Amino acid sequence: MKNSLKADIFIIFIGNVFMGFAYAKWVVPNNIINGGVTSLSMILNKVLHIPLLYLSNGITALLLIVCLLFLGKENFLKSICSSIFYASFFSLFYSLPFDCTVNISVDLLLACIFIAFGYYCCISTNASTVGIDVIALVMHKRNNKVNIAKSIRYINVFVLVFGFVVFGWQSVVIGIIFTYIYSSLLGLLMKREKLFYNKKSFY
Repeated sequence: MKNSLKADIFIIFIGNVFMGFAYAKWVVPNNIINGGVTSLSMILNKVLHIPLLYLSNGITALLLIVCLLFLGKENFLKSICSSIFYASFFSLFYSLPFDCTVNISVDLLLACIFIAFGYYCCISTNASTVGIDVIALVMHKRNNKVNIAKSIRYINVFVLVFGFVVFGWQSVVIGIIFTYIYSSLLGLLMKREKLFYNKKSFY
């Protein structure tokens, strides 16, 4: 059991290395928004005039409580590890003075691949990224016919559309394309798990 937990934590660690790098070196430099917690915080900041940091931390704390109440202690503990790993690697890569951007098309594709893989590492080990995926995981747990990858996509798109007045149409369109690609890749990875490992499917 301990070895299994260590293996899961290591996989979560690797997933957050990929996500931290992608967000720090491709997503943020290109001002790509994806409808996640940060985007939602920016919308609420505009509407409620509450500092962005308070909103972001508050939403993250709320999602952790949701993890504990609806997804169980194991998911909660792993999700805490995931959030710590992500914050650490995002801060590290963001502070390192090297540039990985090529152009918006290449950067978008690379970010989608890295982020889809990172999400997969967390979800396949019964953890979350303490983001919008928490809501999708709760929906799936209530009804296992709910498709996690597509649910993440729809929730992100809803946030993006709601934030049109904040971001403008160009950012929203790029965000929707970004969300569609990475959620599709995530869906393919989760199908592969179902096909080759015959585990209880998350998809």
